Amino acid sequence: MTERAHLAVIGAGPAGLAASVAAAAGGVRVTLLDAAPEAGGQFYRQPAAELRARRPQALHHQWRTWERLREGLRTHVQSGSVRHLTEHHVWCVERNDDGFTVHALLGPEQEEPAEVRADAVLLATGGYEKVLPFPGWTLPGVVTAGGAQAMLKGALAVSGRTAVVAGTGPLLLPVATGLAAAGVDVSALVESASPKSFVRRSRALAAQPGKVAEGAGYAARLLRHRVRLLAGHTIVEAHGTERLEAVTAAALDGAGRVRPGSERRIPCDTLAVGHGMLPHTDLAETLGCGLDGLAVHVDDEQRTDVPGVWAAGETTGIGGAALSLAEGHIAGRSAAARLTGTEPGPGTWAAADRVRTRLRTFFAALDSVYAPPAHWTEQITDDTVVCRCEEVTGGAVREAVAELGAGDPRTVKLLTRAGMGWCQGRMCGPAVAGLAGCGLTPSRRPFARPVPLGVLARAGELDHQ
Repeated sequence: MTERAHLAVIGAGPAGLAASVAAAAGGVRVTLLDAAPEAGGQFYRQPAAELRARRPQALHHQWRTWERLREGLRTHVQSGSVRHLTEHHVWCVERNDDGFTVHALLGPEQEEPAEVRADAVLLATGGYEKVLPFPGWTLPGVVTAGGAQAMLKGALAVSGRTAVVAGTGPLLLPVATGLAAAGVDVSALVESASPKSFVRRSRALAAQPGKVAEGAGYAARLLRHRVRLLAGHTIVEAHGTERLEAVTAAALDGAGRVRPGSERRIPCDTLAVGHGMLPHTDLAETLGCGLDGLAVHVDDEQRTDVPGVWAAGETTGIGGAALSLAEGHIAGRSAAARLTGTEPGPGTWAAADRVRTRLRTFFAALDSVYAPPAHWTEQITDDTVVCRCEEVTGGAVREAVAELGAGDPRTVKLLTRAGMGWCQGRMCGPAVAGLAGCGLTPSRRPFARPVPLGVLARAGELDHQ
């Protein structure tokens, strides 16, 4: 067993699971590392066993796909071809002369270090939510759309009785329907995308009838629960003293500006808001992998431009679970073939390749539909907190740009401390870039998460798992 080629897969969401199963089936030894206590990632997040959920499948679609993945992983773990390391928070992947060392912190408190040596690495690190600030967005009761979904899936909990779901992107539909099915009174789904945008991209979207049917199913459930859809609208302010009490929504004109006089106040105690997703690329950037815009660049086999490193799923571009599964399967098969010295033949992953091609085209069209409003920065007042970690306001960022000459997020960071906090700019990065008038660019960091100095001092001296 120890003589077989060893592949480390980082991330146990759809892409990582598909890659691990495919690679193990291809004859390589796999170590699957993930920060969560159970496999599945955000998409297949499961309620804690202590909650004794009777129908966890009610919170998911594609449940049968999850069951097949779970059973495949279990089979390979039992045979010894896959080792699944849970609660391993990977902070760095290091290239060595004889392969790679994966550095991780163990457990919920992330206190104990661990290292895994491997011949190759497959990055399936997923993505994270993009949230654009507005007055009142720091009030208790305002959560991200993904956060609301995680609470529902993982804890069978909701943050209030009356909710508004807002922002833009396909994630809003399952969040709104999930909350409504859980008994929450969803007052409105506030989507900034205009219906005209869907009409302009109808041909590209219609090429995936399954996805269109999925969206129609969500729409039907929203109607059944009497959820009001406010398309072409945005949230301009959240109101409350101790916690959220209401939000103000307003219509957008054709240029993406708030239409004066269209504001309406909606009482609620929860606002689930999100504006799309961004790829997690920290580990890839540390390894020197090239990027396409904000995503990791890969070839037809999901190989990065660093030898021995593959990437799959949201880290190579946001595209949903089905695309992640296809990319993970291709990456796992490719890694197994390359590590065992077998040249992949024609048609090795032909079916997955067809799915990948169609879904990449579909989500490219969807990205153009679900773009945030063109003038969203105009809704950020000077006293709106932009960087929550360092409590930097919109006014401070504007001052750094207009009066101190900052023209990029890094200079704004040096002048205001925006992005120097615990999240290292992941939350405030899009807002700072927007206020600075420049595009969002990846911020290369040496580590993917905070690391104790003692762990750094002992790096390379641990017994390898």
